[in-house]
Amino acid sequence: MSWSGRMRSTIDDQQLELFRARPGDMALRDAQDLMSWPFFSLAKTRRVRPIDFQMGEVSIRVEATPQHGMATIWDADVLIWAASQIVDARDRGLRTSRLMAATPYEILAFIGRSDSLRDYERLKAGLDRLQSTTIATSIRQPTERRRHRFSWINEWKERIDARGRARGIELILPDWFYAGVMMDALVLTIDRAYFDLTGGLERWLYRLVRKHGGRQQYGWSFDLHHLYLKSGSLSPFKRFAFELRDIARRQPLPGYRLALAPGAAGQARLTFQPNAPEPLAMRRLAHSSRAKPVDKR
Repeated sequence: MSWSGRMRSTIDDQQLELFRARPGDMALRDAQDLMSWPFFSLAKTRRVRPIDFQMGEVSIRVEATPQHGMATIWDADVLIWAASQIVDARDRGLRTSRLMAATPYEILAFIGRSDSLRDYERLKAGLDRLQSTTIATSIRQPTERRRHRFSWINEWKERIDARGRARGIELILPDWFYAGVMMDALVLTIDRAYFDLTGGLERWLYRLVRKHGGRQQYGWSFDLHHLYLKSGSLSPFKRFAFELRDIARRQPLPGYRLALAPGAAGQARLTFQPNAPEPLAMRRLAHSSRAKPVDKR
């Protein structure tokens, strides 16, 4: 970004109105662009090797710093929180902004994590990765030769009290992400059980399946090599295919059933389709069982 571009971005950020995130339950929303393409590291170990992806007219380059490493698919939970907050407020007729504020507890609770010191430190490390990771992409650009360059978070700061305890977090989202979230056609709801998925590959696969399979009765299918390219994974293809077969065996994705089937020339394809809807009586029983208080002492 040029010096004048940085100055213009700084001035714009200074003029933003603060958007206070709303606590409580709301539907989870995810940006479709982030569900379709390789924007995040799928590994729990630090990744500094760039993602350099080209498919048709879509180009993506993701770069990381040695100090923090690349933003991971777990770090992206913060962006799901942000998208959910923005869409919920917009639908309620409330004013939104790229400048967001919340308490660490509100963010951690929303993305299914505890309020322990360890999870809070992980949240801060994730925010550092989201800020330091840079992306250059042709997606949603008016011409093929234009690339939009940004970080997942322009900047963030922590508010602390006199005793050094965290009282709040403020962050600024990039224009590219915010504009996509504000377009209703570019956002999808996702299952809250997504946060229970522990593997990077199965998290990425759920988002891809939700984006492409949606709620179509007969589902969708992908060639394994095509999936491998779209994942941005650093694993060898054989390891990638082995892990996909294990996911198909375990069936961990909420709302979808996976299967491996032979395709053209004997090449395996991963197929997926929505699970059959539960009968109303079963849904009521499941809801009542979840509602019962549990003694965790």
